[in-house]
Amino acid sequence: MDTDIQQFATRFNDSLSAAPGAHFWLLRPLLTLLAAGEPVTVDQLATAAGRGGEEVRQTLATMSDTEYDSDGRIIGYGITFNPTPHRYETGDRTFYTWCALDTLALPAFLGKTAHVTSPCHGTGEPVRLTVAPDEVTSVEPATAVVSLVTPDAPTSIRSSFCNQSHFFAGPDAARDWLAEHPGARILPVADAYEVGQSVVEQIVTADTPSGCC
Repeated sequence: MDTDIQQFATRFNDSLSAAPGAHFWLLRPLLTLLAAGEPVTVDQLATAAGRGGEEVRQTLATMSDTEYDSDGRIIGYGITFNPTPHRYETGDRTFYTWCALDTLALPAFLGKTAHVTSPCHGTGEPVRLTVAPDEVTSVEPATAVVSLVTPDAPTSIRSSFCNQSHFFAGPDAARDWLAEHPGARILPVADAYEVGQSVVEQIVTADTPSGCC
């Protein structure tokens, strides 16, 4: 990772960590359970996290972006069963993700290659990628870029970060969007992948706190 991307990754992670509900110690087991393809109960999550059920419920209450089904089971956080523009196929399962960066980070976290299809946010042209756990192996079109932001006062992970992370077919396709989002940045897919790996590292090294929230 070159110095410029490393510095951006640091700013991105600092901003992400400041978002309300950014409890990475709980996100680690939650993503793993969701990737199994079934809704997740609070009890299952508590067991996987090695924490009490009430503590996990209190933590989830601060994670306002969490998606639930009609039975109160979790069906989405970063990776989701609900359709979004970002289609994420891995193994024999089809999921969706909240944003472009999720599609680049999740293969490393889950240890499985994914095939990604997402429309260019500017033109609607399909952007297709194959993302292995350790690299992006194909990108169509090759000029594709990813938009990222580093807000000073994030309100939630999904609203402040994910809703601003899109694929564009190329820098020209992102020009109008960038003009409307001062401070945003577009990165080639390979560089955005590196930023995603820094997020993965933050999640997998997160310590479970003593006490709740």
